[in-house]
Amino acid sequence: MVLGLATTGCTAASGEQHAKPRVVATTSILRDVVSRVAGDNAEVTGLMRPGIDPHTFEPSLRDTRDIAYADAVFTSGLLLEPQSVTSTIASTARPGAPVVAVSEEAQREGFAPIPLVEDAGLDTVWLGMRVDGDIPGDAAGTAVVDLALTGAEGPGDAAAFVLGTFGTPEVIFSTRDGLGSDDSITLPTAAHTHVSWSFSAPGVYHLRLAATTRESAKAPSAVYTSEETFTVVVGTDPATVTPGKKVLGTGHVDITTLAGESGRLTLRGDGPAEGSRMPRDTNVEYNPGEAVIAVPTTTLQTIPAQREFRFLGTPGDETYLLPQAVLGKHVHGELDPHFWHDVSAIKAVVNVVRDELAAVDPAHSGSYAANARSYREQLDSLDAEVHAQVDSIPPERRNLVTTHDGYAYLGAAYGLRIAGFVTPNPSVEPSPRDLLALTRTLENLHVPAVFLEPELAGKSSDLQQTAHRLGIRVCPIRGDSLDPPGTGPATTYVELMRANAASISECLA
Repeated sequence: MVLGLATTGCTAASGEQHAKPRVVATTSILRDVVSRVAGDNAEVTGLMRPGIDPHTFEPSLRDTRDIAYADAVFTSGLLLEPQSVTSTIASTARPGAPVVAVSEEAQREGFAPIPLVEDAGLDTVWLGMRVDGDIPGDAAGTAVVDLALTGAEGPGDAAAFVLGTFGTPEVIFSTRDGLGSDDSITLPTAAHTHVSWSFSAPGVYHLRLAATTRESAKAPSAVYTSEETFTVVVGTDPATVTPGKKVLGTGHVDITTLAGESGRLTLRGDGPAEGSRMPRDTNVEYNPGEAVIAVPTTTLQTIPAQREFRFLGTPGDETYLLPQAVLGKHVHGELDPHFWHDVSAIKAVVNVVRDELAAVDPAHSGSYAANARSYREQLDSLDAEVHAQVDSIPPERRNLVTTHDGYAYLGAAYGLRIAGFVTPNPSVEPSPRDLLALTRTLENLHVPAVFLEPELAGKSSDLQQTAHRLGIRVCPIRGDSLDPPGTGPATTYVELMRANAASISECLA
């Protein structure tokens, strides 16, 4: 079906039946930006409707058709779009139609991505999963790795899971009911995910993992396969039970598949700074045969009563739980993809869109250049307006507390301090520990308001109760999507930035 659509799209796009170029943009924000540059000379279609979370979007058959017919496809890039979207675009876009990751191309226009910062507050190791590098050839950029638990030895049961929407666990591995084909996770290249790990009894565990590298999510055959055993010491002194081994007990460590090196499995993470438990920002490789992951007794807690957690054991029983560094289902790269909160980044994107549209449709290159020039002038005024709004806030009150870690560009561009997050992921309800940390942050910094995405206003009662108890306002902030028509003032990118600046200025000043 996809091949047929691609053939039909090529005929329609190259013939006389359709004079205007057809362009696809993934997110609602990106569609608006591309439309401003395209003007009346191209038809711009957005895959994600306003109000849709781009992190969880799944493409439909209609989206596949739009991609197949497109003369150009624009994506945000930096792994903002889910792998299902990236794979659909890679397999469906017709030959010769450029697929442009604007955040990556905008770097030649001066845009500098911000590295993601993990939660340094954890006093245990952050054990995640990562894919580094890429396989050579045509599959570069589309390859995926299936990571499966194929064997486990230890004194109890072991499990790995992520917390999905509203804190519901999604099991990756679990030995409690035996191992099967579903004890696996698929990751795109250049991505990593944070994982919670549980162990039902103290002692030494040996986990056997197999990595299968494929050219794409739809490719059935393997390019590389590899296996490795990883040792985890739970509730016991590693120096006693595994003498001579390198103990990884703090910092960020990932079970890593080296896709560019025959899919080899290893451990990569932070090297500890001298005389400190805090990790240094380095990428160190540890031989799985010479290192152990330490899970201290301090991680011991009871299994929740909710039925969704029965895979851990009987409610009320104890388990050793190594937490995720970032709560919520979260697959990302090393760079923050939320670049649009800095207007100067969008100005760089406008130049990229102008050049790509001109290459696809040279006859209207002058019009695209004029539209881009006019839109950049509008963005210059917007940038000055946002600066003025933030500058009106007393310096000591420029502390931004939001629902999740998605506003680093806003803070860096306009002089706001990212004082904290209610939870690191907007789809997860805050825990008692989160609310305690939130309370102390708000009290110590005398923060007058916290900021919540409008679509989450009815789902964060704990946050609102905490704010109301402290006499603090809960104010709106737009994140990853425009407002659906008729639901709010931010139906364009310019309106989104104005709405955020006005809300921040009013609520903090």
